Amino acid sequence: MGLPAVFLMAATAGVAQSFGRFAFGVVLPAVRSDLDLSNTIAGSLTTVNVGAYLLGTLAVASFASSYKLLAIMRTGFLFALTGLVTAALAPGVWFVGIAMFCSGFGGALIWIPAPVIAAAAMPPEKRSIAIGLMGSGMGFGVVFASQLTSYVRSSGGDESWRTVYVVLSVVAACVLVATFFLIGHDQEQPRNTGGGFGGFSSLKRMRGWLPLTSAYTSFGFMYLLILAFLSTKLEDDNGWTSSRASLAFTLVGIAMMFGGPVFITIASRIGSRLGLTLAFSGWIAVVLLVLPGWFAVTLPAAVVIGLLFAGVPSMITLYVVENTTVEDYGPSFAAATLAFGVAQMISPQIGGVLADLTGSFTTVFLLSAALAATGLVAALRLPKQGD
Repeated sequence: MGLPAVFLMAATAGVAQSFGRFAFGVVLPAVRSDLDLSNTIAGSLTTVNVGAYLLGTLAVASFASSYKLLAIMRTGFLFALTGLVTAALAPGVWFVGIAMFCSGFGGALIWIPAPVIAAAAMPPEKRSIAIGLMGSGMGFGVVFASQLTSYVRSSGGDESWRTVYVVLSVVAACVLVATFFLIGHDQEQPRNTGGGFGGFSSLKRMRGWLPLTSAYTSFGFMYLLILAFLSTKLEDDNGWTSSRASLAFTLVGIAMMFGGPVFITIASRIGSRLGLTLAFSGWIAVVLLVLPGWFAVTLPAAVVIGLLFAGVPSMITLYVVENTTVEDYGPSFAAATLAFGVAQMISPQIGGVLADLTGSFTTVFLLSAALAATGLVAALRLPKQGD
């Protein structure tokens, strides 16, 4: 109970998302070089990861009516750890694909139950803090993975990228053991609440479900175009060294540690509608600032990207928690995440193809800014406070 349980759950979120999914973005240049991959193939590996995340979301939507959220989360942890170990031992691109699949599937099974399990450890008036700290866990994981990657590549070269996953696997195994033995969740045996296919019947009972789902979908498409290719863009388009590119990614991760609490606080004061509007507007601005690759501008922009990257899903999660019943939460959040997952699945593939066709990542980043504009419109359609 209390903050110790929340911090451990934040570490769980970091393993699921940062290690199993986002770390690949900073390792990608080394993987691409070592295995001699095109941007299209590299994007396809990320697509496998988010496609598996999509399948995992469907699994949660189906299983949440029959199995406890804690059991689903523990199962996801086993998949996520399997993915990390497979990446550490991967002899070639096909095994990297298998690793990305396991990590993505496990990530969904962990991430969807994690916020409500963490929130249950806190008094009702402080549960928003628990939700915000989930993003902090992801941020810490990104910082750790990016600094580890920078050290490993500088000392062992691109071919040593598997060492990164060896270390991540060891850390993940320790968190898994702690979570299995120390985390509980006081939940009654689930009963079928008529969530419908993918949980959409439950989702439709939530006020503002359509604009919220639209905003979440836009976010799923736009953020991965940046997170998956930021390091590669800075190295390829702007001539940054691998250590400088890792520094930018590290700043994203550091800011992620604060993004959840910061934007949860903002949303509690001005409402989710205006909070999300502010976030999508900010994303458009910082993406355009990153485009030229100016060192002095890109680094603070990376900080803002990290704040927004953690802040948007934190506000969306809080909105779902506050506007659904306990019975509807699992299917509802899974359904919203399903739409988000579809966007994620096609995003890196499109980004990789665009980069190969145009010879740079400029179009990829402009597409991210355009998608943020659609998220901005959706956020403005959310119910106002008191409606």
